[in-house]
Amino acid sequence: MRVRLDGRMLVVGIFLSVLGLVIISRLFFLQVASRAYYETLAERQHISSLDASIRRGSIYLSEKDGGLFRVASTKSGYLLYIDPRKIEDAEYIYGKLSELLPTLDEGVFLERAAKINDPYEIISHKLENGLAEKIIDLKLAGVGVSPEEWRFYPARELASSVVGFAGYKEDDIVGRSGIEYSREALLEGEESYLSGRRTLAGTFLDWGKKLFPGVKSSASVVLTIEPQAQFFLEKVLEEAYVKWDAERAGAIVMDPQTGRILAMASRPTFDPNLYGEVKSPDVFINPSVEHIYELGSVFKPLTMAAGIDLGKITPETTYFDNGYLVINNHRIENYDGKGRGEVSMQEVLNQSLNTGAVFVMREIGPKALQEYFEKLGLSQKTGVELPGEVSGNLSNLESGREIESATASFGQGVAVTPLEFLRAISVLANGGKLVKPFVIDRVLVDGSPDIFNEPEIKEGIIKPQTSEEITRMLAQVVDEALLGGTQKNEHYSIAAKTGTAQMSDGHGGYSDDFLHAFFGYAPAYNAKFAVVMFLVRPRGVLYASNTLTEPFMEIIKFLLNYYNIPPDR
Repeated sequence: MRVRLDGRMLVVGIFLSVLGLVIISRLFFLQVASRAYYETLAERQHISSLDASIRRGSIYLSEKDGGLFRVASTKSGYLLYIDPRKIEDAEYIYGKLSELLPTLDEGVFLERAAKINDPYEIISHKLENGLAEKIIDLKLAGVGVSPEEWRFYPARELASSVVGFAGYKEDDIVGRSGIEYSREALLEGEESYLSGRRTLAGTFLDWGKKLFPGVKSSASVVLTIEPQAQFFLEKVLEEAYVKWDAERAGAIVMDPQTGRILAMASRPTFDPNLYGEVKSPDVFINPSVEHIYELGSVFKPLTMAAGIDLGKITPETTYFDNGYLVINNHRIENYDGKGRGEVSMQEVLNQSLNTGAVFVMREIGPKALQEYFEKLGLSQKTGVELPGEVSGNLSNLESGREIESATASFGQGVAVTPLEFLRAISVLANGGKLVKPFVIDRVLVDGSPDIFNEPEIKEGIIKPQTSEEITRMLAQVVDEALLGGTQKNEHYSIAAKTGTAQMSDGHGGYSDDFLHAFFGYAPAYNAKFAVVMFLVRPRGVLYASNTLTEPFMEIIKFLLNYYNIPPDR
């Protein structure tokens, strides 16, 4: 029997034939032309050993209103690789790829393509999805892309000396400096693996054996650093660093009541996104915790506080200043070599007299001075959560020679980290308590309560009355003596002191270079902020009062305004 086909059946037949050809072509593309690429995806998305730890945790700064400001995260994309065994015309391949990757180095590409016995050579990292798709569309034999992740720092240089950076170590991203390094275990999480099969949607089927029990995901870290305070501190520090052509500079803002670090900066600095372009690894050092310095006359208030606390002196105690002293055949002079005659302890701080600091040391004795410096934590690491911290060096005080104690009384011959010193100064500001500086506010873990960092405070380092007395003296320094009494603030009491110290020549003596230091806290009698700043080898000016007074005042005024601290005058 003959079957007649009408026009509709003919159309349907043609449509199904065309559809079949399309499907066959697509299958050919998926299974043959793009086989290598989809095998990679299949390996990652189907039967596998799943890395049960999630991607590396983020790092945040703490905004004053409680918000989070992300400074370190992980981005996803692709890397470009080649299989030299499958490349027949390397120059042609390079030409096609360079149209999409203009920065691709021809010499490097051809060198790697010449490794004909090597099945896998990475050509480029950090390709966005769209670019990876264009490379796939080229259908170049021996060329492929593979998913990868990398660390990204959206705030670039901001707080980089604290945050640090993470980079590749073989095939893994690991912390190399800063919090990225010191909290590697938290950020990366514990590695453990689960066997199983998952669908394209990511749902797991046929759960297998858990190879390592007690799986922990990676955690994110929230720092105590406040982004606006950090930005302003870095801006002001940069200006001073450039203006005075310093070799290095640093600054810290801390709550002296708790040890909470609100800002910490150093110069020179770096962009952690471009860590590979840094010329010297020294830029990764955080000098506030990894270097010790002789800080000079900023030590005088510590010596004075010891004398007051022991009842050996008061602000009104006087001595006769000849302008110099000779101890153990060494001559100690005031900064200008001039004598003032009969002067009070207040004037010792106002005019920063070395002979006055030595007078106080002699009143309390060398052993007591050493004991107070040690009680103030000047020979101990602070325990801050940053890598590479070193402890101060007070070993000169163990020599038994009076000259060592004399120079230590005004900050020469003993060396400390700026953070150690800020902790010591906070004792003067907070009523006599030694706080532990900390830079991690809390740790965030999915599905678990936040883990908060609590202040650690040791009471009774000096008497509360001593703290109040030395604070009154330092506030008078600002009101009456700092830059000729021009820095008095009509609305807030501010306590501060400068320091200009000769730097070691590395051979047991001193060079013609200087370190400038400045500390202060405000409001003086209920301090919310304690600040220390320093410039290493500034040029064109001799005294710290000329280089750091203005930057300090800018910072302290910003903080008082930004945090809405009510005036105390």
